[in-house]
Parts: sequence; structure tokens; C-alpha cells
Amino acid sequence: MRDTAAKRTPAWVLHPALRGGRDARPAGPALEEAVALAAALPGLDLRGAEVVPLARPHPGMLFGSGKVAELKARFAEAGVELVLVDGPVSPVQQRNLEKEWGTKLLDRTGLILEIFADRARTREGVLQVEMAALSYQRTRLVRSWTHLERQRGGFGFVGGPGETQIEADRRAIDDQLVKLRRQLDRVSRTRTLHRAARAKVPFPVVALVGYTNAGKSTLFNRLTGSDVLAKDMLFATLDPTMRRVRLPAGLDVILSDTVGFISNLPTELVAAFRATLEEVLDADLILHVRDIAHPQSEAQARDVEAILASLGVAESTPLIEVWNKIDLLPEEMRDRIAIRSGREPAVFPVSALTGEGIAPLLSAVAARLDDPRSEEDLFLPHAEGRLRAWLHDQGVVLGEEEAEGGTHLRIRWTARQRDRYRALQAATRRSRAEDG
Repeated sequence: MRDTAAKRTPAWVLHPALRGGRDARPAGPALEEAVALAAALPGLDLRGAEVVPLARPHPGMLFGSGKVAELKARFAEAGVELVLVDGPVSPVQQRNLEKEWGTKLLDRTGLILEIFADRARTREGVLQVEMAALSYQRTRLVRSWTHLERQRGGFGFVGGPGETQIEADRRAIDDQLVKLRRQLDRVSRTRTLHRAARAKVPFPVVALVGYTNAGKSTLFNRLTGSDVLAKDMLFATLDPTMRRVRLPAGLDVILSDTVGFISNLPTELVAAFRATLEEVLDADLILHVRDIAHPQSEAQARDVEAILASLGVAESTPLIEVWNKIDLLPEEMRDRIAIRSGREPAVFPVSALTGEGIAPLLSAVAARLDDPRSEEDLFLPHAEGRLRAWLHDQGVVLGEEEAEGGTHLRIRWTARQRDRYRALQAATRRSRAEDG
């Protein structure tokens, strides 16, 4: 590993606070989140952070000329080499500000892409992040496509060997796009097989979702006994992790830990990580983990709900809100939350760190997944041995009788198991048709 201590990039965070803008969040917490995002990217030496009130965005420089000059002097005094702007910055604004300040500049989307690039570990995750970055960078050919020559994680937006011609950048991007699309096409062809494999799993899937740093991985570790990375840091988890968990009632489930959401998540990443979040799309139950001690908990919850809707998560999918980090609350607030959760059956206050409230939560999960069962008769030809084996794995076969050409089975199952069986049956028939 290279010694990066001597190569930390001096950086500064700016949060443009647009007066009367649609973002109703207080500027202070928004700046804190932007600083936390910067801290999540290794190799930065944060020299300062501030809120910049903005009556309206200047089309050429984002900020007014007086503020640009004031910031230039501050950056020069602090030796800043990278400015992180917590918001959208157009290619023209970016180019002009970089030229005026003599620094590199990243907007919110670029910073999140850098973090995702640094954290992605699976092959699919890496491909998806690179495709998202290409979609982003393709619209702003204003400097070198340095990440093609990078030696570290990330895309090189933070540092690189210097400027190159736009034409060379465009050729490099186009070449990479062609290669990535081919690789992603191969990945997408395997997703049907992955869905069929999930349909064979004889256990319901419970997905943890929530705002980044809400404590999902800590809760995951508490429930599964795993050691998934759980840090007080934004986007500590990127690639999904799945583990089998036995609930107190004896029901086995598959628990899935997923990437945290964030406000103004780049649209490129929402689309690129659709496959990574398939565990959420196919989940039998969603646990929405909230940092209830965070001052912006309600706003964060709304962001998560909006992203779930944009991903196409069905409204019929049952959801439980897990109000995490109650150990950080004062006693009087904990009492109020306990009273409110008593009135709302889908709300459970817990501390993933101490284990408080976990037992009632698990009981509620088991109750939600204990669906009503119905009986049904099936006939399976002898060639459908795979489907027959799946039914036995599920433990839903009450009896069976051999007949000419196949087997009659008496089944007792839930609606969810019936849907999974039909999905597996359809996938099996498609595979047979393609092979035949």
C-alpha cells in the first residue's frame, strides 16, 4: 500500500444556502452532513467549512464576484487545493471557479461518486459506479479524464496528472463506455439467474434500509452476529450483505444490509444501483432504520421514502420503522417515543448498540412474516424434479401420490411461497425453452 499520509489534499467545504429555495433544511445540519461526506473520502485534509448565503445562483460563477474574490483569498491563505460544493454546479460554473480560485472543484454528485468508487468491492458494484461516473462526467468535459490513469480508489476527480485535450478525454470516455456496457450486459444476463436462485431460497427476505449512518450495519451485526463494517461514517456499507437469521419463533429469514440513502442522491447512482438494491425490491419485509436521535430524522425519513418510491418498491410490501439510537436520547424524550410507538404498531424504538428493544422488534418481524396458509393440489410432471425439490425444501408438502407421467402433491403454503414457486416455475420454463 502506498503511504498516503504525505499526499492528503487540502480541502474546503461550501454549502450554498439558497434563500427561499425548495430545500427547507436548516443550513447548519446540511453543512454538517457535507462535512461528514468529505470525511468519508480518504486522503482529504479538511481546512475549513462554511455556509454561503445565496440570493440566486450566478449563471457563470454560482456565487457573486465579491464572494468569489473573498473565498479566493481565504483559500490561498489556507493552501486549499480542492473545494467541495454541497450542491449542483454546472460545467461552466465549475470551469470558471476552478480557473478563478486555482483549485479543483467537486460538487455533491462528484463527491458521492468518489466515495462510492473508493468503497465498492464487488465486481458488479465497481462496474455500476464506473458507469454512473461516466454518465456524470460525459456531460462536463472541462478537464482531464484522470481516473483512467489512477493508482488508488476513486475516479481521480480529486487529483491527477494534469489537463489533457477535450478530444482525448472524449475518446477515452467513449472507449470506456463501450467496454463497460458490454460487461454490464453480461452482468444483467446473470440477474435472471440470481432472481431464480433467490426464489429457491426457502426463507423470507428482510431488507434493512435507511439514511446513511442510521445504524443499519450495527443492527445487522447485532441480529446476525456478523462483523460487517459499522462505523460512524457516511456510506460505511456499499455492497449488500446477506445472512440467515433465526427468529425467536423458530422462523428462519434472510437479512440483507444495503447501502444507505442520502438526500439529493445522484440520479446516476439511483439507476446504476438498481440491481444492487434488488434485495429491497424483492424483500418480503422492509425494516426502515432511522437515527431517531438525529435532529433531521424526519427529513431523512422522507428522503428514504422518496428513494424507495423511485426504485419501484411496491406499496404493498410491509414496512416496519426501527427508531434506532435511543441510547443517545434524554430520558424524557425516550418516554415520549415509547408512548408514541405504543400507539403505532409499525414503530419500534431500539438501540442496536446496547440491544435494547431488539426482542420486541424480532417478535414483530416474525408476526409480520407468519402469513395465513392455504391448501392446494398440484400435479408435477416427472421432468419437474427441481420444482418438486423446492417444494420439499420449503416444507409445504402435506402429501404426494405418484401417477402416470408425474406426481400429485397436496400443498399448504403462504401467498408469498406460492408467488415464489410461480416465479421459479416461469424461470425454469424459460431456461428450458432457451436450451431447447
